[in-house]
Amino acid sequence: MPEALEVSITAPIVSFRNPLYAGMQVHLPCPPPSTVGGMLAASVGGWDQVPDQTRFAMTFMADGAGVDLETYHPEGAPGTPTNITIKDREFLAHTTLTLWLTADLDLWENALRRPVWPLRLGRSQDLVTVRTNRVELASGGGRQGHAIVLAETEGVLGTQLLLTTAISTGRDRFRQDAYRYSSGGARAHIASCLATESGQAVLLLPPVHPKQLATAA
Repeated sequence: MPEALEVSITAPIVSFRNPLYAGMQVHLPCPPPSTVGGMLAASVGGWDQVPDQTRFAMTFMADGAGVDLETYHPEGAPGTPTNITIKDREFLAHTTLTLWLTADLDLWENALRRPVWPLRLGRSQDLVTVRTNRVELASGGGRQGHAIVLAETEGVLGTQLLLTTAISTGRDRFRQDAYRYSSGGARAHIASCLATESGQAVLLLPPVHPKQLATAA
């Protein structure tokens, strides 16, 4: 059975703004793969230290949600004054993000135990706690549960979301893909995938490294 590094990431509060809504604080129910990739890059000291083909599978759960107030600084043209305002901000509370990495296990295990930069998820102030564990995965399929999976995967359920997979280092280009996610957990059984001992489906998502954008171009 293949070995994987299982990474449990917990945070009291997180918020993931939906970039499709300019000037509005609309949030996503789960982190985009690009956000998780950025956190992994922080653990090793930057994208130059991340293997080009880095992929992971992930699940995400939140015990609650709420709304607070946040100072909003709209962008304007150089030299143009903008009006700072207060807006409602949706957030998720008591969250657990679980990752499975199947390659470069020593690299990620060491980096996540002693990260080069502070690990955050979502906003810059949302620090996380990380625990790692080596596990064995079995073939034969598993349940979708709270997994974030590509929408094209046969038999998956949940809300379809357009999430950012990778962002260029200059932040001038990005790749988005269609995913499905069920915040309440989906009972769908996915046949062609690996699974944990408890039966959670483990489906690797596309590579998140910015170099993938150059390759695609």
